[in-house]
Amino acid sequence: MTRRLCAALWWLPRSLALGLLAFAIFGPLLNLALWAVAEKWYFPHALPLEYGLDYWSKVFSPRSNALRAFSSSLVIALLTVVVALAMAIPAGYALARLRLPARALILLLLLTPQAFPNLPVYVNIARFYYEIGLNGTLIGVVLVHVMHALVYAVWIATAAFAAIDQELEQAARSVGASAWRTFRDITLPLALPGLMASAIFVFLESLDEFTGTYFVGAPDIQTLPLLLYTAGAGGNYQTAAITAVLLLIPSIGFMLAVEKFLRADVLARIGK
Repeated sequence: MTRRLCAALWWLPRSLALGLLAFAIFGPLLNLALWAVAEKWYFPHALPLEYGLDYWSKVFSPRSNALRAFSSSLVIALLTVVVALAMAIPAGYALARLRLPARALILLLLLTPQAFPNLPVYVNIARFYYEIGLNGTLIGVVLVHVMHALVYAVWIATAAFAAIDQELEQAARSVGASAWRTFRDITLPLALPGLMASAIFVFLESLDEFTGTYFVGAPDIQTLPLLLYTAGAGGNYQTAAITAVLLLIPSIGFMLAVEKFLRADVLARIGK
């Protein structure tokens, strides 16, 4: 009897801790889901008084800014992926294959934009862009997103190339393949899963980026995070919740894809 009581008392704090953790994780998501289908909900009621999808039709109506913001977010994210990978693939290959004396320093410098608070960095970037005419332009927003996401692209690309056995490349060179053909036919296909994961990380970072877009692009460039902020600040919580759901769906799907693409041996080489 005493052992059973001790076992029950042992599981009680653990169950309480797990319950609090589950509430911290899934509570906001449940609140988000309720606001997305709530027609009428106000204090002191714990649950919505009316449910429906009228706000969904308003968000996706031709007169709404949601579709334009959604298309702008997709275009910016795709352009960010293209520019970031165009820089990350050669940089990652060089950092993984060449004996660079300052390799660790280069990888550390890529973390510099993440080492400082975003607000003063983006304020100064917006001031500089205003002087050269990039403020309020699509190119300016893409460049800011690339600066923010490049660290993920380069680090994952470096790990992907480092995980490839160099003997495969040496075997191709020994039978007469050029350096470019070896890279194209051997190295790049083997590194493709890691590069796909890098592209997904960059896409998600760009899709969710708010601060840089706000200071560099607003009000000329409208994206889903800006629409979410505007709706939430204006008290339109249904529109804000629907916009958050639109941002959440690709994030969940792509993160599941990243788990498939990134193998343990690639992850183990990140930062080495």
